[in-house]
Amino acid sequence: MKHTWVIAGPDQELCRRLAEALNISPLFAQCLVNRGFSDSTAIDRFLNPRLKLLADPFLLPNMDKAVTRLLLARSLGEPLVVFGDYDVDGVTSVALLVQMLGKLGWNVSSYLPHRRDEGYGLSPDGVKNCLEKFPVHLMLAVDCGSNATATISWLRERGVDVVVLDHHQISDPAPDAVALVNPRVGAKVGVTAPFDELCSAGLSFKLAHALVKRLREENAPAAFQVDVRDCLDIVALGTIADLVPLTGENRILTSAGLERINANARPGLTALKQASQCAGVVGSHEVGFQLAPRLNAAGRLENAEGALRLLLAEDVATAEPIARALDAQNRERQTIEREIARQIVTTIRSRFDPETDYVIVEGNRHWHLGVVGIVASRVLGEFYRPAIVLGDGGGEWRGSGRSIEGFDLAAALRQCGDLLLRHGGHAMAAGLALAPENLDALRARLNALARVALKPEQLRRTLRLDAEVSLAEMTLERVEELARLNPTGQGNAPVRLAIRRLAHHQPPQRMGKENQHVKFRVTDGQKPLEAVWWNCGEAPLPKIRFDLAFTPQINDYNGRRSVQLKVLDWCEVSLA
Repeated sequence: MKHTWVIAGPDQELCRRLAEALNISPLFAQCLVNRGFSDSTAIDRFLNPRLKLLADPFLLPNMDKAVTRLLLARSLGEPLVVFGDYDVDGVTSVALLVQMLGKLGWNVSSYLPHRRDEGYGLSPDGVKNCLEKFPVHLMLAVDCGSNATATISWLRERGVDVVVLDHHQISDPAPDAVALVNPRVGAKVGVTAPFDELCSAGLSFKLAHALVKRLREENAPAAFQVDVRDCLDIVALGTIADLVPLTGENRILTSAGLERINANARPGLTALKQASQCAGVVGSHEVGFQLAPRLNAAGRLENAEGALRLLLAEDVATAEPIARALDAQNRERQTIEREIARQIVTTIRSRFDPETDYVIVEGNRHWHLGVVGIVASRVLGEFYRPAIVLGDGGGEWRGSGRSIEGFDLAAALRQCGDLLLRHGGHAMAAGLALAPENLDALRARLNALARVALKPEQLRRTLRLDAEVSLAEMTLERVEELARLNPTGQGNAPVRLAIRRLAHHQPPQRMGKENQHVKFRVTDGQKPLEAVWWNCGEAPLPKIRFDLAFTPQINDYNGRRSVQLKVLDWCEVSLA
């Protein structure tokens, strides 16, 4: 047992009422109640996400200012450059804006910084290189810029207007942009909106929607020839990859985007699916673990331009070699990542004290900056502690951190501002730069903060389960009903269930190139079902009698559909 299991206690009367009102099973009703739903109207909106339910884009802070400045550029024929970020959210945002602005009549170029040479966001080097290539007087910064106060002031002194479209934390003072379109602007003054959790790809869709809406009001012919739904596929990519909650507007955009990917994928995505051997229906899992990592690989190791060119490719013949190159870069990235993770885990295991080590901070000048965030996730997964991993950024150390529930990493870094050169991010993920000599002080400060913020029980993995069921309940009909919760992900967890006192119906069978997966058939004495434990490696397998925590799935193989249990955890039980 790797986790402490917490099985939700059902509100039986509420579940009964919802099941009757919505004509659903009590189990499905309980899963909805577990996700905070208590009335049928809200449930209907959740289970049937519709684009017409999206809020007016002009409700976003400063959206009207951004649209006004961009429309002025269009009317004057003034060129602009979209300056983005090198991760999937940033690249999809740039691709969307280049595609939509180009179709609507703007003279638009794009610039993606080099992770190693220029660093994240509106860095001085990145901005100077961008202006040398595109000497414009209007820059649209997307997925960055909310804390680039000095750089934006420098740009304005040189006659460059900056519109910021971002969802990251805002510096104090805020940058003096022409328009700062960031949901956090409203949050700072106590105004909330239905799109507070949008990533930059979602915000880019909102900007495109606002521009089309305003141009149609002005009877601009180009606006009536453009359908903003054409870019929902890449909105889904950015939203899933950026790990924002798949609820509210994100759920609407992602659901519609996945439908578009599966119905009529753009050439670049068709080629990427082929390169990643992504067969069948694409859902949030396929995006998160097959498509997005390959798009990310370009920006992690070199420059993200390849990923951008793939998304904007006009035919599969152009896209295929780019997709193959991204696939090769992803394999290289995996090799580098595994080696760095091995080094860190080996080092930490030799001295890790779970009673005192609340935060892990490790740095090495030889570690590749492009993979430190992924390695931090691996370290967190191994030790279940907030983890920061840093590499050499040319005289300074730059890195990324990942956190656990209960420890706001971005807020903690703000309390370490005197030790850092730069920092920013979210509660669960952040980036930073510091002088190498401050590494030990940073580790000590963060551990002191975490010992105050975290209780010992928060340092133990918890697996929250929706219900305890029997194998007999896991029918195709029931699992298909539970799949109505899709797309699942951050903020909308997959269904997780438990079954007690199972036994093997057949001996376990190893699978995969390195025997890293295990398939076995389980039974409760009445009905056998197939269970698969992915990437379990050499972990011990259940033996005689065991309880199983799992996610139910439909396995569609050679046209035959069957229920399959995706193993999350197991626990040996006494035969007494």
